[in-house]
Amino acid sequence: MWTIRPSCPDSAQSMTEKPTLTVSIIGAGVTGAWQALMLAQRGHSVTVREAACEEATGAASRMAGAMLAPYCEAELAGRVVQDLGVRGLKLWHDAGLGAQWRGTLVLARPRDEADLVRFGQKTLGHRVVHEDEIARLEPELGGRFRWGLFFPDEGHMAPRRALSAMTGRLRSIGSQVNFSDPVPEPVWMAAGAGEIVIDCRGIAAREELKGLRGVRGEMAVVQAEGLGLSRPIRLLHPRSAIYVVPWGDDIYMIGATSIESEYAGPVTLRSSLDLLGTACALHPGFAQARIIEFSAGVRPAFPDNIPKIIKRGRRLIVNGAYRHGFLLAPVLAEAVANHLEYDEPLPDAFVLRNAGC
Repeated sequence: MWTIRPSCPDSAQSMTEKPTLTVSIIGAGVTGAWQALMLAQRGHSVTVREAACEEATGAASRMAGAMLAPYCEAELAGRVVQDLGVRGLKLWHDAGLGAQWRGTLVLARPRDEADLVRFGQKTLGHRVVHEDEIARLEPELGGRFRWGLFFPDEGHMAPRRALSAMTGRLRSIGSQVNFSDPVPEPVWMAAGAGEIVIDCRGIAAREELKGLRGVRGEMAVVQAEGLGLSRPIRLLHPRSAIYVVPWGDDIYMIGATSIESEYAGPVTLRSSLDLLGTACALHPGFAQARIIEFSAGVRPAFPDNIPKIIKRGRRLIVNGAYRHGFLLAPVLAEAVANHLEYDEPLPDAFVLRNAGC
């Protein structure tokens, strides 16, 4: 790990000595939004430029589960994501941008409980819960599962509300956020004299970044009135594991697939059946839910599935968040801000070796 400097220096003298940076951030998904927010809150001049309109900004971010789940993610991603993600939890908590802190509940049907055992062996930060505690945590799931794993320190949010809240926060502190404002190639030309560019374009930068690939994720958004789930639920299944995330107002996001593909077209019939069928296995009340949206997005990822910060002159490229965008975006932003202000080395996990074109 590395030493984290405080986002707001304690000394007033250090604030006066610190130069004010002029920064242009390309991309207003969660990665770009956090880069902008971190720097703006430290007193720097920030402009965000986003090619999409405000309603469609941050394609991958809008399709995210937005689960702040470093312990659960360690099951596949390992300790690096867990350790970085724990810092992400604190930064989201301190930001006050609408995250909910109700933990994560991981369950499996009786025939799949071996998967639950393996999940527990690969993760930390949980305790075993039995039928009575499952019923206390989620009354609608009472009597449906014999036992599960509860991760009490994890959180979640509705991603589109979070992005909107971040845009509002940025504008309230004087930053410019410009939608429908594409940056022509080459993007480094977006910088004026003395300006720093932070490139957060996601999969749009794949032609420039060696090793960056697209990972397709598909999801359903449904309205299930009266179901009353209050926290993310992960249902383990050998073929089609899902997570269900409450977005409020009886709206649930059901996700998600991970397909090695850059195709961003409509959700396939097979994926829709898997998502909805497994949701009904979690609770039969989903059979009466109204489908609001089927969507697919493409997550950018490097070979190790860990995001990277790449220096190219006065441009910093922040990319490759994979399925950890919401969790790690504030940690990436803090690392960039500390590097720019204090010349602090970038964390080893975020350094891409052989980052050629």
